[in-house]
Order: sequence, then C-alpha cells, then structure tokens
Amino acid sequence: MSVEELEQEPFSVHEFVERLAWKTMGANARSSPEEFDPVILHTAFEKMIKDLKDKNNQVQKKIDKLELECKDEEKRHWNRVAELQKKNQSLYTDFQTLDERISYVATKVVHLGDQLESVNTPRARAVEAQRLMHYLGEFLTEEPLKSPVLIDPFQLHHTADVIQKLHLIALELPVGGRFDIARQRIAEKYDAVEKELIEEFRLGQQGGDKKKMRKITNLLQHFKSYGQCIDVFIAECQKGAFKTNDIFDIVPLCIETNKLAKAVFSNSDTVMTKLVQNLFLGSIQGHVASRLENEPDADVYLNNLYDLFIRATKLTADLSKVCIEHEFKLGDSTFLNKLVKTIFSQHLEKYIDVELQSLREHCSMVLQHYYEKKDHAKRQIQTGGIFELKRDIQARINTVTKTGPTIENFGGETFLSQEVAINILQDTKNAFKRCQTLSSSPSSDAIKIFELLIQYLVTEHIDYAVEIGLLGIPPAEPKVEPEIYFFDLVSEANTLFHLFEKQFTDSFIPLIMSSQQHGFCVKRKRELKELLESKIDTGLDRSVNAIIGWIHHIFQTEQKKSDFRPETEDAPMHLISPAAMSVTKFLQAQVKEIQTRLDGKNVDIVLSTLGQRFHRLTYEHLTQFSYNFMGAMLVICDVNEYRKLVKEQIRIPLVTQLFEHLHALCNLLVVVPENIKVVCSGEQLADLDDSILQSFVQLRADYRTAKISTKLK
Repeated sequence: MSVEELEQEPFSVHEFVERLAWKTMGANARSSPEEFDPVILHTAFEKMIKDLKDKNNQVQKKIDKLELECKDEEKRHWNRVAELQKKNQSLYTDFQTLDERISYVATKVVHLGDQLESVNTPRARAVEAQRLMHYLGEFLTEEPLKSPVLIDPFQLHHTADVIQKLHLIALELPVGGRFDIARQRIAEKYDAVEKELIEEFRLGQQGGDKKKMRKITNLLQHFKSYGQCIDVFIAECQKGAFKTNDIFDIVPLCIETNKLAKAVFSNSDTVMTKLVQNLFLGSIQGHVASRLENEPDADVYLNNLYDLFIRATKLTADLSKVCIEHEFKLGDSTFLNKLVKTIFSQHLEKYIDVELQSLREHCSMVLQHYYEKKDHAKRQIQTGGIFELKRDIQARINTVTKTGPTIENFGGETFLSQEVAINILQDTKNAFKRCQTLSSSPSSDAIKIFELLIQYLVTEHIDYAVEIGLLGIPPAEPKVEPEIYFFDLVSEANTLFHLFEKQFTDSFIPLIMSSQQHGFCVKRKRELKELLESKIDTGLDRSVNAIIGWIHHIFQTEQKKSDFRPETEDAPMHLISPAAMSVTKFLQAQVKEIQTRLDGKNVDIVLSTLGQRFHRLTYEHLTQFSYNFMGAMLVICDVNEYRKLVKEQIRIPLVTQLFEHLHALCNLLVVVPENIKVVCSGEQLADLDDSILQSFVQLRADYRTAKISTKLK
C-alpha cells in the first residue's frame, strides 16, 4: 500500500487503516483466527508510520520553500506599487498644470466669442430687419405679392415665420393713412397661413406624421389659433375612439392620446386637460342629460342618477391612477371632481327631494294595494286613557245587559305582511345607499329617510296592526268562547320589527355614526321598540284575561254545588266534572296556540301569567263550595287533571308547584280527621300559611260534626 493514497479525495483515516490491515493480513484473517499474526500487522504499521513521517518531512520542506517564494514576490510587489505611486503623483501634477492652461484658454475663447457676438448680433438683426422691411414693402402696395417666400406653398413654414413677425410689426403701425392697406393685407395673409397650417396639422395627424405635427405646433405656438390647433387634435383623437357603447370607457383613449401629445406638443399636460374636459363636458354630459332629463319615472331617474354618478366617480379614480402611471397631470387636485360636480350639480341639488317624494309615494302605494287586496279600509285608531275607560265601561254594560260584546276581529286577519315590509325595507335600503353617495349631507338626509321608514313601516303598518289587534281582543268577561288571534299578530309584529332593526343597524347607523344625531336616533328606535312592546304586553295581558274570563264563565255556568256534595252516596261517580272537562279542553287549545304562535321569552312569560291566574281563579272557585267525601274525590280528580295539564304542557316550575300545593290542599278534604294535622305538616303543605290550611279544611262537610278544629290545635 503506497503513501500516495493519502492525496486522494475524499480521505478517510478509518478506511485507510482498514485497507492497510486487510492488505497486510489477507482476506482470510478475519474468518480464520488461526491465520492472524499480530507481529506481521505490527511490523506493517511501523513501516507505514515511518513512511508517513518521511512524507510529512517532505511536505513541510515544500511548504517552507513556498513561503519563502511568497515573501520574495510580496517584496517585489510593494516595490512596484511604490514606483507606480511616484509616477501617479507626477502625472497628477502635470494634469493640474494642463487643467489650469485649458481654463485660461477657455476664458479667452469665451471672451472672444462674446466680442464676436456683440458685433454679429446687431448685424444679424439689421439683416433681418432689412428682409422684413422688404416683405412689408410688398404689402404696402396693392400689387400682388412677388416674393417666393410669401407665395410658394412649398415654403409654408418660412411663410408662417415671416407673416408672424410682420403681424407683430403691423400691430405697432399707426392707424389710418397708407398703413391701413398693409395692415389689412397682412391680417388676411396671417389668417390664410393659420388655416393652411392647421389643415397641414390635420393631415399630418391623419397620416401619423409626428415630426410634421411637432414642427407645425412649434410654429403655431406664436399664432392666435394655437388653441384651435389643440381643438383639431382633440377632435381627431376622438374619431373612432369609442369602440364600445360605454361612454365612460375613455381611459384607453387618454393613454394613447397622452403618448401622441407628448411627442407633438411642448405643453402636453394642457392638451390632456383640455381633452378630458372636452370628454366630460361633451359626450359624458350629453349622455347624462339624455338619461336623466325629462324622465317621468322617479325610480328610473334615481337609479340612473346613482348608476351614472358611480360610474363617473369611478372614472375619475381611474384617471387619477393613470395620471400617476403615465406621468401626466390634469389641472389641479380638484379638477376631476369639479367636472363631475358640474355635470351632476343640478341633479344633486334636488336629489333628496326626489328621493323622499319617490319613497313616500311608493310606500303609500304598497300599503294601499295591500289593504285594498284585504278589502280593508284603514281606520282612525283612538288610543289613550279615555278610550280605554270607555271600552271597559262598554264591556261592563254589555255584560250587565247580556247583549254580548261588539268585538270585530276581522276573521283573524293580522293585517301584517312580510312582503309589504320587505318591499318598504328594500326601497329604504336603496334610498340609504343612494343617499350615502349622492347627498351633500348624508347624515341629515339619511334621518329624513329613516323618518319615512318609521312612518310607513312601524307606524302605519306594524303599530296600526297591533292597534287593530288590540281592538279585536275579546273582553275580560266573554259570554261566548273567545277567538284570540292576537298571538298570531305578536309573532308577525316581532318578526317585522326585527327586520326594521336589522336595517337600522346595517344601512342607517353607518351614515350617522359620526354625526351628533346618532344618540337621538338610537334613542328614537329604542322608544319605538318600548312602545311596541308595551302595546304587545297590553294585548297579551288582555288575551290572558279573556282566557281566564272564559274559564271563569265555564266555572260559573257549568260547575254546580251538587258536583262536590251529592245528596246520596249512591250517585254515579264521575272521573272528572263536566266543568273541568270543558276547562281542560279549552285551556289545552289555548296553550298550544300560545306555544305555536309566540317565541322566545314571550312564551314563558305568557304561560307563567296564564298559569298563575288560572291557579288563582281555580283556588277561588274551589273555596266557594262545601265538599263531602264523594265530592272531595271528584275535586281531587279535577285538580289532578289541571295539574297534569300544567305539568305536561305549560311546563313552568312555579305554576307546577302552585298546582301541586292545590292538589295537596284538596287531599285534606278526604283525609280522616285524626290524620289531618299530620298531613298539614307534610312536605308539600309545610310552607303554606296556617290560615290557608284552616280555611281549606273548613270546606269539609264534616268540619263541625267531626270537630276537626279541635284536632288542628
């Protein structure tokens, strides 16, 4: 194994030692231990170590030699650098001397040039003046012009230069006398040259000759018709530019025109400003006028106005972006906004009046069509304490005279429509959206729209329906089974008012968030909600009273004293009294109606109120009778039926507990006298007042004969 293997890349010490051992001992040494000879391996390692030391000495000598050569080369390099620095210093000195000499010569040349110019300028002016005087002389006579410069059509540019100067001279000539003819002829030639230059400019633009156009504009800058040249340029640029029917698609035209204007005009920004002004106050303003003026339909007018204004505003934003990207300027920072304002000013001034009138008419029409479809004529609703007192007195008179109540419930019609509400809300939503964009005072105008929304949706639809519903609630002491439709109305009214609140939050609040009226509007909405809730609460309370009143009527007309104190014990035993059966059937239907029609907390509140009043009525009703054993069993069955209804359908813990207590009280009517005191101290009756227990025990028929009072002591 040679030492040269050390120079191979990559080099691994471990592999090198392994190969050395393998080559020394052979391939069979690992599999046959008896063939392994450590002496041979030791000798091979010593020899390789010696070879490595020799190799190390050789490499070290080579390194020393190279280091010595590097030091010599570095010394020679620094010597060359020093020589170059000396030469650079010498050259720098020579350069300074030469620069001073050149500056001196240049000063002399400039001085000499100034002297030559001071001599040549008056001479050149004199020559130019002589030439102009010669041309002026031709105009002083009535003879035809003879100079080629003035009559040769191929020297139009020279003619323009001469005529422009003669025109300035003619302005200084005295009026009257022999100069009038010259002044007139020069003016005529001046106009003719202007027309020819403009026509040449037009032909050059049509042919795409930018150099010719640039040359003509440089000449026309000194003529009065330079603005006319710009007008021709703008008119030619617009020919065939509108490839689509979209009149607002002018950005590509502006980009292309700007490239050409920069190549042709020295004041390209002025040209672009005039182009944009021409487009806005020309084609765009004409398009706006055709879409808006003489439009009889207010809805179409408002939608067109909003659409056109949005597109015009977007166009100004696009043009502002293009100005930055393509490096040109359109007037000052308010130029584009002023153009838009000029186009739409007369329409924006009357916008809110048109908006409110249109919204008012549309909402009125929606409500009118709805009530006409229902064949209903809206009524003037009387509210307040006097009207409520009058209603109660009338109900009492009807009760006394037994003529029956005069209640009109319109066949259960609620007079509430989600379709009507959605139509009104959609109209006001569109109005809010337009107001945000078109109004000069969005917050105050939005409040006007909000007031119309309140008037037509909340007041004239929701509130009106609730008032009609209140009038249709049966009296508290009905003579016929009451038909209560107010629960339907409550659900629909809440739904519509939630839609109103959603639009209040989503569309209206963002418009007034930063205004001083924000707090007032939030308060106004809260007051509307509280007023509606108050009326709904009143209606629910009256509805519950009507239910309780009919149950009271059933108790009064169907419950007999003999039900609970039959004369003989041989009388047939009923599982439930007829009155209890009627009450249960009626109350089940009403509870189901409440649970179906109402939602949220209203269900629990109404059922809780109904359950508590039903308990009070039942308790007061039961205390009017005297019970023997058979009657007590019947009343327990009746109360058990009520308790079952309350527990399974009303499901209000308080009401359930009240009827549990009432059922326990009824058990006192059948308990043997000796156990009454024990039962009274039981779990269900322990928390009741002793007076209640005493009064209920007194309802027993055997209260005196069994001397129960002594057993309670």
